[in-house]
Amino acid sequence: MDTILVVEDEQDIADLITLNLQEIGLTVEHCLTGEQALEQLAKNAYDLVMLDVMLPGKSGLDICRQLREQKPEQVILMVTSRNSEIDRVLGLELGADDYMTKPFSVRELQARVRSQLRRVHLLSKISQQQAEKQSPEQYLTLGTLKIDCMSHLVTLNGNSIELTSTEFDLLLHLASHPDQVFSREQLLSSVWGYHHSGYEHTVNSHINRLRNKVETNATKPAIVQTVWGVGYKLCRHGVAA
Repeated sequence: MDTILVVEDEQDIADLITLNLQEIGLTVEHCLTGEQALEQLAKNAYDLVMLDVMLPGKSGLDICRQLREQKPEQVILMVTSRNSEIDRVLGLELGADDYMTKPFSVRELQARVRSQLRRVHLLSKISQQQAEKQSPEQYLTLGTLKIDCMSHLVTLNGNSIELTSTEFDLLLHLASHPDQVFSREQLLSSVWGYHHSGYEHTVNSHINRLRNKVETNATKPAIVQTVWGVGYKLCRHGVAA
């Protein structure tokens, strides 16, 4: 059974989230502060962390940054208020895999959590299959870019690149279809597993983070390129040997 850690200082909201996640068969643990969350995360493994931005003491953004440094593969879903666009942007730039804005419906909460958990299960299944049999499909090689689907190791020009789980999924999807242009809506569906109007900024932020890690000059990307008015593509020429 999947286990979720909810970090929320308002008990009423935490109780409501817990009830609705338990309805879809999830185990939920709750912390009131970021400090408590870090203690729990140091001792236990969680399939997903649902992290509110506005917390007493250390903010959710601080916790996100620290958690991403300690556990790069941890899936993080940020929760922000309706009018705090700067919080959403900062959360994504600091490494959150996704975000939700308050108030949100029960249906959206359950759908977004299920979507993230599907990704966790898929990656775990792929890793298990690759461990059982060494397959050529374990590796995707495109010029100087090499992606190990089992260990989530990425190298470019012989240099190791550390990516979060969502950054890895995004790069793998683009690299699996070199020179093919994907709209933000298509990437939301393929990488995040859902489409909700207004959440396209999630894609933009992850593209920017990915460029900062793979491009020589992120302001003039040669690998992950923008096709204006359409979307993004991974340029085969940009990783040519």
